[in-house]
Amino acid sequence: MGVQTDTVSIVIPAWNEEAYITDTLSSLNKVKSELGRRCALELIVVDDGSTDGTADSAYRFADQVVRHPSKYGKGCSLMSGLERAKGDYIVFLDADLGSSASYLPLLLEPVLSGGADMTVAKLPAPQRKGGLGLVKGLAVSGIHRLSGFRSLAPLSGQRALRTSVVRQIGTLAGGFGVEVGLTIDAVRLGYKVVELEVPFAHRETGRDLRSWLHRGRQLISVSGVLCSRWWRS
Repeated sequence: MGVQTDTVSIVIPAWNEEAYITDTLSSLNKVKSELGRRCALELIVVDDGSTDGTADSAYRFADQVVRHPSKYGKGCSLMSGLERAKGDYIVFLDADLGSSASYLPLLLEPVLSGGADMTVAKLPAPQRKGGLGLVKGLAVSGIHRLSGFRSLAPLSGQRALRTSVVRQIGTLAGGFGVEVGLTIDAVRLGYKVVELEVPFAHRETGRDLRSWLHRGRQLISVSGVLCSRWWRS
């Protein structure tokens, strides 16, 4: 009789990530063999209305590819992936991690061993100047005020958690505030959230117009999630 292993469902939201998705998924497929008999990996890519070849590239490596007809946002993409996930554990990863996705075991280990209900990756410091820290500062302050948890990586999209945690939370927050809402909800429900350093690397935003517009959307989303959690308290 074979040894029964747990399944880990990795949900990857992607929008126009043709340049990165192949490296990210191929690196995760290599991790499958490293984890061996301890757990099986299920790769689910949610293409959020991409206009490039993201979905075509993902089909080559992913177990499931979900395609949105238009851009619904990050929160909706994660929910689409969760609806199809069969794993005992859930991992959320960004599509642009490339070869650094191979560090997944570092993020996953505390959850598999029972040392945490949810882990959040703290990434290395960026190589170039980005924003002014307004969104992160708001998220840090809001999470602490609403849950008592002092977060150092409130916006990190790299997270691992037991499936039972996310099922109890239910519908995730929409847009770019999804991670902030996830942290607040998990802590309020009494789950143990652990942040740890993992050398993931992804595309960095700069100070061009597109980057500032992205931060503006983040600010609006995070503010909306904090307001909704405040009304619930």
